[in-house]
Amino acid sequence: MSEFNVLLLKEFREAWRSWKFLWIPLVFALLGMSDPLTNYYMMDILNAVGNLPEGFAISMPELAPADLLQASIGQFQTIGLLVLIAAFVGVISKERANGMATLLYVRPISFVAYFMSKFVVMGAVGLMSIVAGFAASVYYTIILYGKFEVTMLLASFATYFMWLLFVISITLLMSAAFKTSVATACTFVIIFVGQIVDAVVGTFWPVSPWKLPAYGVQLIRETMETPDYWWSIALTIVLLIICIVIGTFAMKKNAAMAKV
Repeated sequence: MSEFNVLLLKEFREAWRSWKFLWIPLVFALLGMSDPLTNYYMMDILNAVGNLPEGFAISMPELAPADLLQASIGQFQTIGLLVLIAAFVGVISKERANGMATLLYVRPISFVAYFMSKFVVMGAVGLMSIVAGFAASVYYTIILYGKFEVTMLLASFATYFMWLLFVISITLLMSAAFKTSVATACTFVIIFVGQIVDAVVGTFWPVSPWKLPAYGVQLIRETMETPDYWWSIALTIVLLIICIVIGTFAMKKNAAMAKV
């Protein structure tokens, strides 16, 4: 346990020194506030821009609070995940490439502790990020549009955090198994192509980790099919554990590839 604590402290210090605990949550906060503010002030923005044709009129749709949260989650699903993956996809592979890992591998460390220390720190950064993103989105949505039901809002937050942990586990697995360039490509394909596939043909399967962000919104709208939701949560947890186990073995197998 002391070994894990030492590695965890090392990872927290590195994340803090690289400002990941500040700038990644800040990105999510900006993404979270953008949709409520942009939609509410759209007409003012268009009028300020000017040069509109004479007689031009546009009617803005009536948006519910859940619509704005859904839009914010959509931002997290694209720009937010891109930022998070890009920031962490090389946390293992780059240490092998620059020789940093060699300083650790020559000691009798536990690869499980090493892998999990990175997972915990990435999870902490991810948690702070979606807290900032949800807080910004919910704050401006409540001010400009209306209130949320607190219990469902917390359930939606927890659901998205589960999805984020799944993304983190895949990112770490790819980083442990491949070089940084290959890990980046594989992670992007699994996460983003997976989202596209699920959006296009996902109606044929109601149980999938890729459905968790949408299910989080359905919780807010109170249109959730409960069995599908819980089966998706269970499948996500199983796949997350599998990613951690395979990632640990991949890290151990590729230890000999570390630059001396």
